[in-house]
Amino acid sequence: MPSGCRCLHLVCLLCILGAPVQPARADDCSSHCDLAHGCCAPDGSCRCDPGWEGLHCERCVRMPGCQHGTCHQPWQCICHSGWAGKFCDKDEHICTTQTPCRNGGQCVYDGGGDYHCVCPPGFHGHDCERKAGPCEQAGSPCRNGGQCQDDQGFALNFTCRCLAGFVGARCEVNVDDCLMRPCANGATCLDGINRFSCLCPEGFAGRFCTINLDDCASRPCQRGARCRDRVHDFDCLCPSGYGGKTCELILPVPDPATTVDIPLGPTSAVAVPATGPVPYSVGAGLLRISVKEVVRRQEAGLGAASLVAVVVFGALTAALVLSTMLLTLRAWRRGVCPPGPCCFPAPHYAPARQDQECQVSMLPAGLSLSPDLPPEPGKTTAL
Repeated sequence: MPSGCRCLHLVCLLCILGAPVQPARADDCSSHCDLAHGCCAPDGSCRCDPGWEGLHCERCVRMPGCQHGTCHQPWQCICHSGWAGKFCDKDEHICTTQTPCRNGGQCVYDGGGDYHCVCPPGFHGHDCERKAGPCEQAGSPCRNGGQCQDDQGFALNFTCRCLAGFVGARCEVNVDDCLMRPCANGATCLDGINRFSCLCPEGFAGRFCTINLDDCASRPCQRGARCRDRVHDFDCLCPSGYGGKTCELILPVPDPATTVDIPLGPTSAVAVPATGPVPYSVGAGLLRISVKEVVRRQEAGLGAASLVAVVVFGALTAALVLSTMLLTLRAWRRGVCPPGPCCFPAPHYAPARQDQECQVSMLPAGLSLSPDLPPEPGKTTAL
Protein backbone atom coordinates (compact mmCIF):
# COMPACT_ATOMS: atom_id res chain seq x y z
CA MET A 1 0.00 0.00 0.00
CA PRO A 2 1.45 3.42 -0.89
CA SER A 3 2.37 5.69 1.94
CA GLY A 4 -0.21 8.27 0.92
CA CYS A 5 -2.98 5.68 1.15
CA ARG A 6 -1.76 4.58 4.57
CA CYS A 7 -1.92 8.13 5.85
CA LEU A 8 -5.41 8.56 4.34
CA HIS A 9 -6.64 5.45 6.10
CA LEU A 10 -5.15 6.73 9.34
CA VAL A 11 -7.02 10.02 8.98
CA CYS A 12 -10.27 8.18 8.30
CA LEU A 13 -9.75 5.96 11.34
CA LEU A 14 -9.24 8.99 13.56
CA CYS A 15 -12.42 10.50 12.18
CA ILE A 16 -14.39 7.37 13.00
CA LEU A 17 -13.05 7.34 16.57
CA GLY A 18 -14.12 10.92 17.00
CA ALA A 19 -10.68 12.50 17.22
CA PRO A 20 -10.51 16.05 15.99
CA VAL A 21 -8.75 16.20 12.67
CA GLN A 22 -7.26 19.40 11.39
CA PRO A 23 -6.85 19.47 7.69
CA ALA A 24 -3.20 19.68 6.77
CA ARG A 25 -2.23 22.50 4.54
CA ALA A 26 -0.21 21.66 1.46
CA ASP A 27 2.40 24.21 2.21
CA ASP A 28 2.83 22.90 5.76
CA CYS A 29 3.29 19.14 5.25
CA SER A 30 2.85 17.62 1.83
CA SER A 31 5.11 20.14 0.18
CA HIS A 32 8.16 19.17 2.23
CA CYS A 33 7.40 15.67 3.62
CA ASP A 34 8.77 12.72 1.62
CA LEU A 35 5.50 10.89 1.11
CA ALA A 36 7.42 7.84 -0.15
CA HIS A 37 8.87 7.33 3.35
CA GLY A 38 6.13 8.79 5.51
CA CYS A 39 2.82 10.67 5.64
CA CYS A 40 1.24 13.78 7.02
CA ALA A 41 -0.07 13.47 10.53
CA PRO A 42 -3.36 15.16 11.58
CA ASP A 43 -1.38 17.87 13.38
CA GLY A 44 0.48 18.75 10.16
CA SER A 45 3.79 17.07 11.06
CA CYS A 46 5.60 14.49 8.94
CA ARG A 47 5.28 10.96 10.32
CA CYS A 48 8.07 8.58 9.13
CA ASP A 49 7.72 4.96 8.18
CA PRO A 50 9.86 2.36 10.06
CA GLY A 51 13.51 2.49 8.91
CA TRP A 52 13.45 6.21 8.06
CA GLU A 53 14.22 9.25 10.14
CA GLY A 54 14.71 13.00 9.88
CA LEU A 55 12.43 16.02 9.87
CA HIS A 56 11.14 15.15 6.43
CA CYS A 57 11.80 11.35 6.57
CA GLU A 58 14.73 11.78 4.22
CA ARG A 59 17.38 9.60 5.98
CA CYS A 60 17.54 5.84 6.22
CA VAL A 61 18.38 4.14 9.51
CA ARG A 62 21.75 2.31 9.45
CA MET A 63 22.27 -1.16 10.78
CA PRO A 64 22.87 -1.09 14.56
CA GLY A 65 26.63 -1.19 15.27
CA CYS A 66 27.68 0.30 11.96
CA GLN A 67 30.68 2.58 12.66
CA HIS A 68 32.21 3.86 9.42
CA GLY A 69 29.45 3.28 6.91
CA THR A 70 26.26 4.65 5.43
CA CYS A 71 23.00 3.29 3.93
CA HIS A 72 20.73 3.70 0.92
CA GLN A 73 17.95 1.59 2.37
CA PRO A 74 17.03 0.95 6.01
CA TRP A 75 19.34 -1.35 8.05
CA GLN A 76 22.29 -1.20 5.66
CA CYS A 77 26.00 -0.61 6.51
CA ILE A 78 27.95 0.48 3.42
CA CYS A 79 31.57 1.08 4.43
CA HIS A 80 33.42 4.23 3.63
CA SER A 81 36.73 4.10 1.82
CA GLY A 82 39.48 2.49 3.89
CA TRP A 83 37.13 0.54 6.14
CA ALA A 84 35.90 -3.01 5.94
CA GLY A 85 34.03 -5.59 7.92
CA LYS A 86 30.38 -6.20 8.64
CA PHE A 87 30.19 -3.14 10.86
CA CYS A 88 32.80 -1.15 8.93
CA ASP A 89 35.09 -1.20 11.94
CA LYS A 90 38.26 -2.67 10.42
CA ASP A 91 40.93 -0.36 9.04
CA GLU A 92 42.23 -1.48 5.66
CA HIS A 93 45.42 0.50 6.19
CA ILE A 94 46.15 -0.77 9.67
CA CYS A 95 49.58 -2.17 8.81
CA THR A 96 50.65 1.14 7.27
CA THR A 97 48.99 3.70 9.51
CA GLN A 98 49.31 1.78 12.81
CA THR A 99 51.69 -0.67 14.44
CA PRO A 100 49.45 -3.36 15.98
CA CYS A 101 52.21 -5.96 16.32
CA ARG A 102 54.21 -5.71 19.55
CA ASN A 103 57.64 -6.86 20.66
CA GLY A 104 59.10 -6.48 17.18
CA GLY A 105 56.41 -8.43 15.34
CA GLN A 106 55.80 -7.81 11.62
CA CYS A 107 52.27 -6.89 10.45
CA VAL A 108 50.85 -8.65 7.38
CA TYR A 109 47.55 -7.42 5.87
CA ASP A 110 45.15 -10.24 4.91
CA GLY A 111 42.43 -8.16 3.21
CA GLY A 112 39.00 -7.20 4.39
CA GLY A 113 40.56 -5.32 7.28
CA ASP A 114 42.20 -8.42 8.77
CA TYR A 115 45.90 -8.88 9.52
CA HIS A 116 48.29 -11.17 11.36
CA CYS A 117 51.64 -10.68 13.08
CA VAL A 118 54.82 -12.62 12.49
CA CYS A 119 56.31 -12.80 16.01
CA PRO A 120 60.03 -13.03 16.87
CA PRO A 121 61.29 -16.11 18.74
CA GLY A 122 60.04 -16.35 22.32
CA PHE A 123 56.81 -14.39 21.68
CA HIS A 124 53.35 -15.36 20.55
CA GLY A 125 49.76 -14.14 20.54
CA HIS A 126 47.67 -12.25 17.98
CA ASP A 127 49.76 -9.13 18.41
CA CYS A 128 52.90 -10.89 19.73
CA GLU A 129 51.96 -9.67 23.18
CA ARG A 130 52.77 -12.87 25.08
CA LYS A 131 56.15 -14.26 25.96
CA ALA A 132 57.04 -17.90 26.56
CA GLY A 133 57.25 -17.43 30.32
CA PRO A 134 57.00 -19.63 33.42
CA CYS A 135 53.42 -20.76 32.69
CA GLU A 136 54.32 -22.21 29.31
CA GLN A 137 57.55 -23.64 30.59
CA ALA A 138 55.72 -25.39 33.43
CA GLY A 139 53.07 -26.73 31.06
CA SER A 140 49.76 -25.59 32.66
CA PRO A 141 50.77 -26.30 36.27
CA CYS A 142 47.53 -25.14 37.94
CA ARG A 143 45.08 -27.89 38.84
CA ASN A 144 41.32 -28.09 39.39
CA GLY A 145 40.59 -25.36 36.89
CA GLY A 146 43.09 -22.84 38.28
CA GLN A 147 44.41 -20.08 36.00
CA CYS A 148 48.16 -19.66 35.57
CA GLN A 149 49.40 -16.08 35.75
CA ASP A 150 52.91 -14.84 34.90
CA ASP A 151 52.36 -11.25 33.71
CA GLN A 152 52.04 -12.46 30.11
CA GLY A 153 55.32 -14.34 30.41
CA PHE A 154 57.42 -11.50 31.81
CA ALA A 155 57.22 -12.57 35.46
CA LEU A 156 60.02 -14.58 37.07
CA ASN A 157 57.62 -17.16 38.53
CA PHE A 158 54.04 -18.14 37.93
CA THR A 159 51.09 -17.98 40.31
CA CYS A 160 47.83 -19.90 40.25
CA ARG A 161 44.48 -18.20 40.60
CA CYS A 162 42.32 -20.91 42.14
CA LEU A 163 38.62 -21.47 41.75
CA ALA A 164 36.41 -21.18 44.82
CA GLY A 165 36.82 -24.21 47.06
CA PHE A 166 40.50 -24.90 46.29
CA VAL A 167 43.73 -23.61 47.84
CA GLY A 168 47.43 -24.34 47.57
CA ALA A 169 50.32 -23.23 45.38
CA ARG A 170 48.83 -25.13 42.45
CA CYS A 171 45.17 -25.28 43.62
CA GLU A 172 45.66 -28.92 44.59
CA VAL A 173 43.90 -28.82 48.00
CA ASN A 174 40.12 -29.04 48.24
CA VAL A 175 38.90 -26.92 51.15
CA ASP A 176 37.05 -29.02 53.73
CA ASP A 177 33.75 -27.18 54.06
CA CYS A 178 32.77 -29.41 57.02
CA LEU A 179 35.51 -28.06 59.34
CA MET A 180 33.08 -25.63 60.97
CA ARG A 181 30.61 -28.47 61.67
CA PRO A 182 27.62 -26.77 60.11
CA CYS A 183 25.28 -29.76 60.48
CA ALA A 184 23.24 -29.95 63.70
CA ASN A 185 21.55 -32.72 65.69
CA GLY A 186 24.20 -35.35 64.98
CA ALA A 187 23.89 -35.11 61.18
CA THR A 188 26.68 -36.32 58.91
CA CYS A 189 28.43 -33.58 56.92
CA LEU A 190 29.40 -34.46 53.33
CA ASP A 191 32.11 -32.23 51.87
CA GLY A 192 31.87 -31.06 48.26
CA ILE A 193 33.57 -28.54 45.99
CA ASN A 194 32.97 -25.18 47.64
CA ARG A 195 29.85 -26.62 49.24
CA PHE A 196 28.63 -29.18 51.75
CA SER A 197 25.52 -31.20 52.41
CA CYS A 198 24.06 -32.60 55.61
CA LEU A 199 22.80 -36.17 55.86
CA CYS A 200 20.09 -35.70 58.47
CA PRO A 201 19.11 -38.40 60.98
CA GLU A 202 15.54 -39.60 61.13
CA GLY A 203 13.22 -36.98 62.51
CA PHE A 204 15.12 -33.92 61.21
CA ALA A 205 15.19 -32.01 57.92
CA GLY A 206 16.52 -28.80 56.40
CA ARG A 207 19.88 -27.79 54.97
CA PHE A 208 21.49 -27.85 58.42
CA CYS A 209 19.16 -30.54 59.89
CA THR A 210 17.74 -28.02 62.35
CA ILE A 211 14.07 -28.66 61.59
CA ASN A 212 12.43 -31.24 63.84
CA LEU A 213 9.78 -33.03 61.82
CA ASP A 214 6.36 -32.98 63.45
CA ASP A 215 5.50 -36.63 64.01
CA CYS A 216 2.03 -35.53 65.11
CA ALA A 217 1.26 -34.00 61.71
CA SER A 218 -0.38 -37.23 60.51
CA ARG A 219 -2.58 -37.31 63.65
CA PRO A 220 -1.66 -40.85 64.73
CA CYS A 221 -3.48 -40.74 68.08
CA GLN A 222 -6.95 -42.29 68.20
CA ARG A 223 -9.90 -41.87 70.56
CA GLY A 224 -9.44 -38.10 70.50
CA ALA A 225 -6.15 -38.34 72.43
CA ARG A 226 -3.72 -35.42 72.45
CA CYS A 227 -0.45 -36.02 70.58
CA ARG A 228 2.90 -34.86 71.97
CA ASP A 229 5.75 -34.60 69.45
CA ARG A 230 9.20 -35.99 70.25
CA VAL A 231 12.40 -36.59 68.28
CA HIS A 232 11.38 -39.09 65.59
CA ASP A 233 8.65 -40.29 67.92
CA PHE A 234 5.42 -39.22 69.55
CA ASP A 235 3.39 -39.86 72.68
CA CYS A 236 -0.37 -40.13 72.90
CA LEU A 237 -2.03 -38.91 76.09
CA CYS A 238 -4.85 -41.47 76.09
CA PRO A 239 -8.19 -40.85 77.78
CA SER A 240 -9.26 -43.09 80.62
CA GLY A 241 -9.95 -46.67 79.59
CA TYR A 242 -7.66 -46.71 76.55
CA GLY A 243 -4.00 -47.58 76.03
CA GLY A 244 -1.40 -48.56 73.48
CA LYS A 245 0.95 -46.52 71.31
CA THR A 246 -1.91 -44.76 69.55
CA CYS A 247 -4.64 -45.43 72.16
CA GLU A 248 -5.96 -48.23 69.99
CA LEU A 249 -6.44 -50.69 72.90
CA ILE A 250 -9.49 -50.85 75.17
CA LEU A 251 -8.25 -51.62 78.69
CA PRO A 252 -10.21 -54.17 80.80
CA VAL A 253 -11.92 -52.80 83.90
CA PRO A 254 -10.62 -54.51 87.11
CA ASP A 255 -13.18 -56.32 89.32
CA PRO A 256 -13.61 -54.21 92.51
CA ALA A 257 -15.00 -57.21 94.45
CA THR A 258 -11.76 -59.17 94.30
CA THR A 259 -8.94 -56.63 94.32
CA VAL A 260 -8.24 -53.25 95.76
CA ASP A 261 -5.58 -51.25 93.93
CA ILE A 262 -2.77 -49.75 95.97
CA PRO A 263 -1.00 -47.07 93.90
CA LEU A 264 2.75 -47.45 94.07
CA GLY A 265 3.83 -45.10 91.33
CA PRO A 266 3.10 -44.13 87.76
CA THR A 267 4.17 -47.50 86.33
CA SER A 268 3.43 -50.10 89.01
CA ALA A 269 0.49 -51.33 91.08
CA VAL A 270 -0.15 -54.21 93.51
CA ALA A 271 -3.34 -55.54 95.07
CA VAL A 272 -4.24 -57.08 98.46
CA PRO A 273 -7.24 -59.26 99.33
CA ALA A 274 -10.30 -57.16 100.05
CA THR A 275 -12.27 -59.81 102.01
CA GLY A 276 -11.52 -62.00 105.01
CA PRO A 277 -10.05 -61.24 108.44
CA VAL A 278 -6.61 -59.66 108.71
CA PRO A 279 -4.48 -61.97 110.86
CA TYR A 280 -2.48 -60.53 113.79
CA SER A 281 -1.95 -56.96 112.44
CA VAL A 282 -2.99 -54.60 109.71
CA GLY A 283 0.18 -55.06 107.56
CA ALA A 284 0.59 -58.79 108.13
CA GLY A 285 -1.25 -59.97 105.01
CA LEU A 286 0.80 -61.23 102.10
CA LEU A 287 0.57 -58.78 99.19
CA ARG A 288 0.19 -60.36 95.83
CA ILE A 289 0.78 -58.90 92.39
CA SER A 290 -2.37 -58.69 90.37
CA VAL A 291 -1.76 -60.58 87.12
CA LYS A 292 -4.71 -58.82 85.55
CA GLU A 293 -3.20 -55.46 86.46
CA VAL A 294 0.18 -56.42 84.92
CA VAL A 295 -1.54 -57.55 81.72
CA ARG A 296 -3.50 -54.31 81.67
CA ARG A 297 -0.33 -52.24 82.11
CA GLN A 298 1.43 -54.22 79.38
CA GLU A 299 -1.44 -53.66 76.96
CA ALA A 300 -1.35 -49.96 77.80
CA GLY A 301 2.21 -49.74 76.47
CA LEU A 302 4.16 -50.48 79.67
CA GLY A 303 7.80 -51.13 78.83
CA ALA A 304 9.88 -54.13 79.81
CA ALA A 305 11.87 -52.07 82.33
CA SER A 306 8.64 -50.98 84.05
CA LEU A 307 7.40 -54.57 84.27
CA VAL A 308 10.66 -55.65 85.86
CA ALA A 309 10.35 -52.81 88.37
CA VAL A 310 6.80 -53.94 89.24
CA VAL A 311 7.90 -57.56 89.79
CA VAL A 312 10.94 -56.57 91.88
CA PHE A 313 8.91 -54.18 94.02
CA GLY A 314 6.26 -56.84 94.57
CA ALA A 315 8.87 -59.41 95.55
CA LEU A 316 10.48 -57.02 98.05
CA THR A 317 7.09 -56.18 99.54
CA ALA A 318 6.20 -59.87 99.87
CA ALA A 319 9.56 -60.60 101.52
CA LEU A 320 9.03 -57.75 104.02
CA VAL A 321 5.54 -58.94 104.93
CA LEU A 322 6.72 -62.56 105.24
CA SER A 323 9.55 -61.50 107.59
CA THR A 324 7.04 -59.59 109.74
CA MET A 325 4.79 -62.65 109.95
CA LEU A 326 7.67 -64.93 110.94
CA LEU A 327 8.73 -62.56 113.75
CA THR A 328 5.14 -62.31 114.92
CA LEU A 329 4.66 -66.10 115.00
CA ARG A 330 7.95 -66.57 116.83
CA ALA A 331 6.96 -64.10 119.51
CA TRP A 332 3.54 -65.71 119.83
CA ARG A 333 5.02 -69.17 120.43
CA ARG A 334 7.39 -67.92 123.11
CA GLY A 335 4.58 -66.14 124.94
CA VAL A 336 6.44 -62.91 125.29
CA CYS A 337 4.79 -59.73 126.62
CA PRO A 338 6.55 -56.38 126.47
CA PRO A 339 7.76 -55.04 129.83
CA GLY A 340 5.63 -52.43 131.51
CA PRO A 341 2.04 -51.99 132.51
CA CYS A 342 0.52 -52.57 129.05
CA CYS A 343 -0.01 -56.29 128.46
CA PHE A 344 -3.13 -57.37 126.64
CA PRO A 345 -6.01 -57.40 129.19
CA ALA A 346 -7.20 -60.88 130.04
CA PRO A 347 -10.21 -61.89 132.13
CA HIS A 348 -8.00 -62.79 135.14
CA TYR A 349 -6.04 -59.47 134.96
CA ALA A 350 -6.89 -56.67 137.29
CA PRO A 351 -8.06 -53.38 135.80
CA ALA A 352 -5.27 -50.97 134.98
CA ARG A 353 -4.63 -48.05 137.28
CA GLN A 354 -5.50 -44.63 136.05
CA ASP A 355 -2.08 -43.21 136.88
CA GLN A 356 -0.14 -45.73 134.85
CA GLU A 357 0.87 -44.98 131.28
CA CYS A 358 0.47 -47.62 128.62
CA GLN A 359 3.08 -48.19 125.97
CA VAL A 360 1.94 -48.62 122.39
CA SER A 361 3.04 -51.95 120.91
CA MET A 362 2.95 -53.02 117.29
CA LEU A 363 2.76 -56.72 118.38
CA PRO A 364 -0.52 -58.56 118.76
CA ALA A 365 -2.29 -58.12 122.03
CA GLY A 366 -1.36 -60.57 124.78
CA LEU A 367 2.29 -61.01 123.77
CA SER A 368 5.29 -60.13 125.90
CA LEU A 369 8.83 -59.31 124.72
CA SER A 370 10.41 -60.99 127.79
CA PRO A 371 10.14 -64.80 127.94
CA ASP A 372 10.79 -64.89 131.73
CA LEU A 373 8.29 -62.22 132.91
CA PRO A 374 4.58 -63.03 132.88
CA PRO A 375 2.15 -60.24 132.25
CA GLU A 376 1.49 -58.10 135.32
CA PRO A 377 -2.04 -57.62 136.47
CA GLY A 378 -3.50 -54.21 135.92
CA LYS A 379 -1.34 -53.34 132.89
CA THR A 380 -2.98 -53.17 129.50
CA THR A 381 -1.68 -52.88 125.96
CA ALA A 382 -2.86 -50.05 123.73
CA LEU A 383 -3.40 -50.72 120.03
